[in-house]
Formats: sequence, structure tokens, C-alpha cells
Amino acid sequence: MSKASSALIEPAANPVSDPSPVGLRFISRLNHEPPPVTAQLGWRYHHVGIPSTVVRAGETHLKQFGLFVVGFSDSPYGIEWMRFEPNSPIHELIRTVPHVAFEVDDLDAALEGQTVIHPPGSPSDGVRSAMIVHNGAPVELISFRSEEHLAPAQPAPGA
Repeated sequence: MSKASSALIEPAANPVSDPSPVGLRFISRLNHEPPPVTAQLGWRYHHVGIPSTVVRAGETHLKQFGLFVVGFSDSPYGIEWMRFEPNSPIHELIRTVPHVAFEVDDLDAALEGQTVIHPPGSPSDGVRSAMIVHNGAPVELISFRSEEHLAPAQPAPGA
């Protein structure tokens, strides 16, 4: 299967067959240990996205993705509800299986060697994200443009 295939990806028969992120040294972990992507690579938990068919108050419509999202800004746990339109162009795995999202410093480096099911893009200003699959589960990787990289605000005319 190609790295950019849009076909539904089934869980691997051998869980160690999916690629691990570049630079990760991992065989297994103990119950009390954090995930290796956070402990070794510095990835930071951002949210969990849960597909739903329930219409919720306050949804934001992301028309280009055929998607309504809600909950992230109000959830102390980072829970984001995602409701998809029937003709959404988003990969079936993302539309049907909950995903965990991690903030990464270098999105392109984090995607090296991974099976990408949604290519890097910018869902909102200052944000780049992509989706990979690991053992049949979608994982979102997100990077944010830091404040020092944003253009300074221009004064309003006449100010």
C-alpha cells in the first residue's frame, strides 16, 4: 500500500510491523511509564478526537473538510467531537475511529517514514497538521507557528 493511500487501513497482524517515529528507541514499556513519543521525542498530548453523529451546540463548520467540530476549547481533557458530512473528503479511518493528537516541534520530521492518511495542511491560521496511522489507529500530529514567527499586528488606519 502506498504511503498516501486513501484506502481503509486495517490493524497490522503483527503490532510491531507499523513504523515507529524516526529516532524512537522502543521495545515495550511498563504500566507506569509515559508513551515513548512523549518521553523520548518530546511530543505533547494535545487532544483526542471522537467521531460522532450527534449535532452539538457551538459546532464550528470546517467546510473544506466536510466536518463540524466542537468541545476542544471547553474540555479540560482536550476532548474534541467531530461530526462529518456524508460527502466529507476525509479518510474513512479518521471519520470512524477516535484519534489521539500530539503537538510536535517539526511536523515534517515527525512524518518521516510514517504511513500518512491525511497529508500536511493548515486547518486554521498558524496551525499545520497531518494524520498518520499506527496499528489501525489514526494519530494526528500538529505543529503551531510560535508567536515570535507571526507577523506583528499592523496599526489600524488612522491610529
